[in-house]
Amino acid sequence: MRLGLLTGEYPPQHGGVGDYTHALAAALAAQGADVHIITHQRARGLAPVTVHPVIGRWGWGALLQVRALARRLKLDLLHIQYQAAAYGLSVPIHLLPDVAGLPTFVTFHDLREPYLFPKAGARLRRWAVNHLAARAVGVITTDRPDQRELASRGVARALTSIPIGSNIAPAPPAGYDRGQWRLALGVQPAELLLGYFGFLNQSKGGDTLISALALLADRRAAAKLLLIGGAAGASDPTDAAFAAQLERQIKRHGLEDRILRTGFVAPDQVSAALLACDAVVLPYRDGVSFRRGSLLAALAHGCPIITTTPAQPMPELHDGENVRLVPPESAPALVLAVTSLLDAPALRAQLSRGAQALAARFDWAAIAAETLNFYRASAGRASHHARG
Repeated sequence: MRLGLLTGEYPPQHGGVGDYTHALAAALAAQGADVHIITHQRARGLAPVTVHPVIGRWGWGALLQVRALARRLKLDLLHIQYQAAAYGLSVPIHLLPDVAGLPTFVTFHDLREPYLFPKAGARLRRWAVNHLAARAVGVITTDRPDQRELASRGVARALTSIPIGSNIAPAPPAGYDRGQWRLALGVQPAELLLGYFGFLNQSKGGDTLISALALLADRRAAAKLLLIGGAAGASDPTDAAFAAQLERQIKRHGLEDRILRTGFVAPDQVSAALLACDAVVLPYRDGVSFRRGSLLAALAHGCPIITTTPAQPMPELHDGENVRLVPPESAPALVLAVTSLLDAPALRAQLSRGAQALAARFDWAAIAAETLNFYRASAGRASHHARG
């Protein structure tokens, strides 16, 4: 099967959708698919798939570029990895299934309409997403709540939910020693090292985390915060503005000596950083969700996780067993959760074991197999419908 995966971002561009697309493509290739990535000119080729960095701007002309390339490559199908910011927050991408000239699938990485091309009105935002879903042969969401939302609209011909996996494997550098790595950072054995992984965008609640750290500092708690990864992604221009806001907040509270940073680093260094943390704090403003790559990476590394109560029920999560849940946008609640771990190695060990057990559900080989099965089933139904 010759597959085209279309993505608005791809390594070395920094972004979760690009990392996801590369991991999915590699897993699909391992199961025999011939995978071609169609993406922006800033991308680079990464084995074991073929990358076509041909798009300079995600405007109307890009639709015809994609159509021509798909024909030349003789693709069996095109699979859009959809997140509005990755396509410049613009309308044309929503019309690609109309002009692509081959069966088109879409994975919705984001349905949060207030974040989609915000200068457009609510009716246009809803129409654009619904049109993309309706014109696709098959639609994939990355978590159950988004699947339920799209199902309630009744626009998708074939709809399923397939989870994402961790973009960061638990694979630190050779000879990694956790204690020595922490000491090199300036973390003492008695200090609790909190980790935050991902961009500092508004939806992830970084401001709440900084407020909680300020409260911990006022109480003279032996805790430091490690910011893992870069501050801003390649696609969303609001990331940089929010990161600057957080820097002002850090200085206002005098927290510079409690905050450590890795910056953009290689995956093995990210893995080392996650393994060094006593807990990872992910205070998502809209509640925890399995579409969050930062959550999946923390689970894969067996990190004790403090995060926010999901907006929709997630029966896989058990407070105190595989995660600690707190209300969104509540610095005092975060402080209570952190202090409960300060002198509680048994609780941290329990949360670590629970995280590792939950992570086993998000294996890339299983994700790729489920995706291939969905391609075949959806394309078969579409062909049968067309003949009828």
